[in-house]
Parts: sequence; structure tokens; C-alpha cells
Amino acid sequence: MTHYILAIDQGTTSSRAILFDEKGTRVGQSQQEFPQIFPDDGWVEHDPENIWSSTLAVCQSVLKDTGVDAQAIATIGITNQRETTILWDTETGKPVYNAIVWQDRRTSAFCQSLSDQGLSEKVQEKTGLLIDPYFSATKIRWILDNVEGARAKAQAGKLAFGTVDSFLLWRLTNGKSHKTDATNAARTMAFNIHTQEWDDELIGLLGIGDVLFPEVMDCSADFGVIDASWLGAEIPVNGIAGDQQAALVGQACFTPGMVKSTYGTGCFMILNTGDNAIRSEHKLLTTVGYRLNGKVTYALEGSIFVAGAAIQWLRDGLKLFSDAKETQSLAKQALNDDSVYLVPAFTGLGAPYWDPDARGAMIGLTRDTSVSDIVSAGLRSVCYQTRDLVGAMAQDGATFSSLRVDGGMVINDVMVQFLSDLLEITVERPCVTETTALGAAFLAGLHVGLYKSLDEVGDLWVADKRFEPTMEKGTGDKLYQGWQKAVDRVRTRD
Repeated sequence: MTHYILAIDQGTTSSRAILFDEKGTRVGQSQQEFPQIFPDDGWVEHDPENIWSSTLAVCQSVLKDTGVDAQAIATIGITNQRETTILWDTETGKPVYNAIVWQDRRTSAFCQSLSDQGLSEKVQEKTGLLIDPYFSATKIRWILDNVEGARAKAQAGKLAFGTVDSFLLWRLTNGKSHKTDATNAARTMAFNIHTQEWDDELIGLLGIGDVLFPEVMDCSADFGVIDASWLGAEIPVNGIAGDQQAALVGQACFTPGMVKSTYGTGCFMILNTGDNAIRSEHKLLTTVGYRLNGKVTYALEGSIFVAGAAIQWLRDGLKLFSDAKETQSLAKQALNDDSVYLVPAFTGLGAPYWDPDARGAMIGLTRDTSVSDIVSAGLRSVCYQTRDLVGAMAQDGATFSSLRVDGGMVINDVMVQFLSDLLEITVERPCVTETTALGAAFLAGLHVGLYKSLDEVGDLWVADKRFEPTMEKGTGDKLYQGWQKAVDRVRTRD
């Protein structure tokens, strides 16, 4: 009998359900985009009901399309957009406000006030994070301070906080399970990554102690059982990880020194550092890579806020093309005189700059600049930002000769080849590029015994293509210098 694993991949711009067999082969997939809400400059929200309805719809759709009965699904894994914050009424299950998305910068002034109080050292020491609007804790504070009745509801013990995984789990189990995993907890700025507990001191300093925080579990654990009414059978949820850590697992980066970079809405590079929680001196984040059987594997992470979102903007905002698949042929047509740079700081700059007030720019335009040149600049901006992260990791002492890449953007050979050229290293693309979902499936499968060990999971990883540097030496450095000059023109702080 074939054992199936259903992976829920709830992302920033779409919800996706992928059905895998026990060998990690994709059997079926369903995906649904949902609206983005931009109430103000630098604000980004989602309607939690859209998150929920799209997630449920794709789960039901993939079962219908594949003809697989829900009773044949051994387990479910969930991976999610991290840091996105939802508060909901525990009696009704209804959110009290829209989900405040990880990209949102509305708490920038509050974060600056925390830094001005001298809390940066304490926050980094305990959480591995920098004080920034990116993380969940200040979003919780904003909702409590700005949504009528929210703080009173919290004080009455009736307001739950969760990242998207927790919210979906609550809904899927009809309110029976309020849990998260260590990777998602580690991104809240309220979790001590060394003690692996919610940090009462930070929670108190932030004024968010009245909300109900989820129980923190291993990434592979008993999270709860979904109600039979949703898919036709009771199915256990046994794997949860934030999308980037799930990709680390899906890319089988289980040995310290292995590194992966995921190109979705944003771009996130994670380096496995094993038992060592390396403190970055160059504005990278120390975080939880995964936690299994109570043992933490740490990681060093660089976060870029806009990667695929830049291509989405070129498509939907500027309407330069109708399908992202066209970007490869357009990039091939570009003049590539290397004068055009797109700095996609639409919601500020992430690592290693951490400048929430920076905004985007396109530099070097002339009358000869074509749509192809602009599209090429958009693709290259992702590669330049990756080199920013590689440089910061190198300054923190990391060395690596290859990079595993995944996410929707890496099907574009032109982009991946330029990435290899710019970094001057081998770039490996796996057969399954949607490794966030695959990682969630592996984590769930580990708990129910479909996989006996991480080694067995690692054996399932297969390279689709390896890209080697072909650019003349020194050319990449020259191009990158142009990028650095372009970034300098949009930065608002050192």
C-alpha cells in the first residue's frame, strides 16, 4: 500500500497543497493565489479568512484531482510564511484584525524606540535576532494598542497569538490544538533560542504578556488531528516548520557547513551551523534550523525581503509581461550593457543593511533601455542581494564551495547561471524545486516512521542540474560594485 503525505505550503502570495508519496515524489499539486492588502506606505496585510479558505480549497482540490482518498494519507506537514502575525478570539476563532505580514514595516518607530532604550544586545543574545519590524512580537503589540477591544480581550484570557501555522492548526483541529514548532517560535523576537522557551522578560518588556502563546514543539511531533469534516478523514499533523527551515530540510542540508537559498517572494539563505549558535557580527540572524527529538540544530540566516516579489511587481504593477515564465526569454534578449540596476527595496532593505525606511529605485535608465533590460535587472537584483548575504557570512567565518537553491524562481536557467557566475561557486538545483513543501513532508514522515533517519531523507535528494561559473574573472566583481553604488543611493541609515 502506498503511503501518502499531504504538505500544506502556505506562502505570502499563494497557498499550495502538494501530495507526495513516501519516496518524496510529487503525486499532485494545487495552488491558489490570494489578495495582498497595502493599507499604507510599507504596510502589508492579508485577510486571515483568505489564508484559511485558500488553504482548505487547495487541500480538497489536490485530493479530488489525484483521486487519492483522505484515508490513504498517513500524515500532514505544514510549512508557512514566517513572522506573519494573527491574533484571534479563542471563543469564536475569528481574527480581531488582518494578518500583519512579515514584510510589514509599520512598527519601525517602535523598534527604534526599543533600540534607543539599549535593548538590542539583550534581544540578540536571547533570540539571535535584530530588533526589526520583520519579527512577530512588535506586530502583536501594534494590534493590542490599535485594535479596539483587543487588549481587553487579551486580559480576559480570550486572545490567542499565532504565526500562520498555528492559526491553520487551530482551524484544522477545530480549536483543539494551539501549537507551533521551534523554528516558527524562533522568529517572533519573544523566544529564547538557547533555553527553547518563551522569554517572559522580553514578553514583559514588549507589553504582550496577556495573549495566549502556542505550545512550542519539535519540528516533527504530534501537533494534533484534523477534523474529519475538512477532508473526509481524521489525519494527524506531524510536521511543522517555517518555510525557510522546511526548505533546509527539503534540501537535505543536514551537515554543518551546508547552505541553501530559497527564491520565493523573498530570498532566504540559511547555513547549517550544527550545535553552535553562531552570533553574527555582520547583521545576519542566529536562528533554529530544526529541532528533532529535543535536539536543536542552529543556523545562520540572511533575509532578503523582495526576490520573486520584484518579478511579480514587474508583471502585475508595470505589466511588462503576463507570465513569470517569460522572464527567461526576455532576459536572453537583454542588451546586458550592465548599466541598469533595480534595487527592489519596496518594504525596506533586509540583511545585511536592515534599513526599514529605504525604498526601491531603478538606476541607469537611458532611451535605449528596453523591457528586456528591466526584466534582466529584476532577475539580477536577486543575485546581487544573494552576494550581499554570502559576503556577510564570509565575514562571520563561513566558507562553502556550493549552494543549493530552490523556490519558484530557480526554474529560470538564466538567473541561476548568473548567480553561479556572480558568486563564483557551484549552484545546485534539485529535481524538486518546491523544497519547502517537501521538507514539511519529510518532517511529518519522520514522526510516523516513513523515514527512519535524516540520512534516509538525505538519500532522496537528487540534483536536477549543477551550474558552474562561466563568466570572465573580475566581471562579476565589477557588476557587483555597480550594485553597491545603487544600494547606497537608497539607504537611509548606515
